[in-house]
Amino acid sequence: MNNLRTFLKEMENETVTIKEPLSRRYEIAAALRKFDGGKAVMVEEKETGVTVVGGVNGNRPRLLRSLGVSAETLYPTLINATKNLLKCELVETGPVKDVVEKGSLDEVPVLTHFDGDPGPYITSGILHTKGPKGEQENVSFHRLLVLDDKRMAIRIVPRHLYRITQQAREQGLKSLDVAITIGHHPATLMAAAMPASYGTSEFDVANRLLNGSLKLTQCEHVDALAPADAELVLEGKLRLDENETEGPFVDLSGTFDVQRQQPVIELVGVMHRENYMYHGLLPSGSEHRLLMGMPREPRIWEYVRNVVPNVRGVNMTVGGMGWLHCVVSFEKFREGDPKNVLMAIFAAHPSLKHAVVVDSDIDPYDMEQVEWAIATRFKGDEDILLVPRVRVSSLDPAGDQEKELGCKVGIDATRPMFKDPAGFKRAEIPVSEKLREILDKYK
Repeated sequence: MNNLRTFLKEMENETVTIKEPLSRRYEIAAALRKFDGGKAVMVEEKETGVTVVGGVNGNRPRLLRSLGVSAETLYPTLINATKNLLKCELVETGPVKDVVEKGSLDEVPVLTHFDGDPGPYITSGILHTKGPKGEQENVSFHRLLVLDDKRMAIRIVPRHLYRITQQAREQGLKSLDVAITIGHHPATLMAAAMPASYGTSEFDVANRLLNGSLKLTQCEHVDALAPADAELVLEGKLRLDENETEGPFVDLSGTFDVQRQQPVIELVGVMHRENYMYHGLLPSGSEHRLLMGMPREPRIWEYVRNVVPNVRGVNMTVGGMGWLHCVVSFEKFREGDPKNVLMAIFAAHPSLKHAVVVDSDIDPYDMEQVEWAIATRFKGDEDILLVPRVRVSSLDPAGDQEKELGCKVGIDATRPMFKDPAGFKRAEIPVSEKLREILDKYK
């Protein structure tokens, strides 16, 4: 089996266990911030005694390892999983049904992260629901503001779940059954964040990534499915006739998103392991940005490969919040390639704000190299692509967050082909094998 617990066991040396119990109000968030991008954190929550884990997917090498891939095989593996689904086996029971109860949100250690939060936010939950006739399924991330012990406000952006809710309203339905599951293997989280086609169950994408080991079980109180080895399931009714104020929420930018009227989910049941762990995902932290950004990279890689054949890598940068900035390294064949590549990048990820393209000798994951390429190969009067008054992300505080309008900027930091490439090459110091062995002693 591949689940959160098996993965935590694999990364014991990369985990810090805090021995003192901490409060769900700010204290655990502060611990997650301290180790952000480094070690995972395990800590007992004061009120409930439940173990909270965070930072599990906090850096790129760890996520690659969880998927069993290298940087070179990541994109083909993720694309294959979205195009060649592997149906999950449905089982009667599993560890997630150790405890089945009506439950209360007060009994779950939902974290309050920042001064100014309107309340506790569930940030690592993935939601499963079916279309009105059960023909479509959707599994996706959604932030959930806890309103009271039985209700949550859910942020729904105009994608697959939004489309399902619209269809349900048109057919006169008042609610949809949903399962919000918390505590998964990183591959399941990655699949839930992938831009799969409408109607696809992202659980089947995860099952392909997990080599057929993901099993689902029917929820006890609603018509929805959950991984049988998840830590916690909140069973609910997504009300189509009731809205509440959601936000302000600290999103990827580390700034507060705007308030909106959003649907309400009513809690009708809870299932969980006997001693379940709660996954606390720090908003705007490395784990948040990687799980948002990395799943967009395969599509960008695919779009760019339709323009140029050799793509070294795609980086939805952590500094760009994993969402607004992208760097693509590729082999340039013609002078017109860079701007065509930039347009392909923007088409692949419409929320993108800034994109940089560099030659294949530049590592797109090394931002010092990227900045060097901009400094030495970019001319502002020739190598810039501006697209004003176009759709950008609602998460961009500099743009119009209500209308989602802003400006896209593309930077061509590739060397011009008509000039001698020697003038754009970094100087190197020759190092013999013997000298390398000598110097390596002094690490």
